[in-house]
Amino acid sequence: LGDVIRIVRVDFITPKITVLSMPRDLWVEIPDISQFYNITHGKLNQAYLYGGPGMGYYDGPGGGPGLLARTLDLNFGLRVDNYGAVNMSTFVKIVDAVGGLDIYLPTDVDGTPIDDKTEDMGYFTAGQHHFTGSEALRFARIRKRYNDFTRMDNQNMVICALREELLSPAIITKIPQIIASFQDAILTDLSPDQISQLACLLPKVESDNLLFTSLPEEILQPARMYSPALKDDTFVYEADFDVIRSYVDK
Repeated sequence: LGDVIRIVRVDFITPKITVLSMPRDLWVEIPDISQFYNITHGKLNQAYLYGGPGMGYYDGPGGGPGLLARTLDLNFGLRVDNYGAVNMSTFVKIVDAVGGLDIYLPTDVDGTPIDDKTEDMGYFTAGQHHFTGSEALRFARIRKRYNDFTRMDNQNMVICALREELLSPAIITKIPQIIASFQDAILTDLSPDQISQLACLLPKVESDNLLFTSLPEEILQPARMYSPALKDDTFVYEADFDVIRSYVDK
């Protein structure tokens, strides 16, 4: 599943990077998988799963990233040029490779289980922390006592902290080696030259020009929808897609 979905717009002229969070639970139309499976809709994160090679749902271009990109375009008019996909174990290794992350928490964050089916993500007290890769991952996955918007905010804190580490004098000269060491662990259609260009751009982006934004919570309506894949009702977000399109355009 594509559980952490970020749309990144890179402006090389200013330079400026804008990052838009897309809620994984948006109920969307998914193209080109209905012919044999009678599935026309699903959660946004399921588009990545349905597109996966070997899953048997989709034989179009791009696999999981391709079907997710086509789903974003169909529903929100969001044309994606390139993609990068990182799994959880690779994320842990990347954080450890830069020596961990320094993050300040204004309040406690409780990731302890709420029932016997909930994984223990730990309890993080307010104040300054230095997270290892596994700690950063657990912090970024906490949701049960909060909601997906809180989790997206926490994930953005992790991304910002990772940027700070990458710009530190001890690390910045090692970025090419770090990129090279993870090239086979990250799925992307970016060429090595394009990745190098992005790495060179990073130090030139001022903090005020690194913007994180998300869809307003008030435009998303919690609902239950029957999922053919799950064969059960599932939690979803419904919304006016024209409103979402306007935010995407901005």
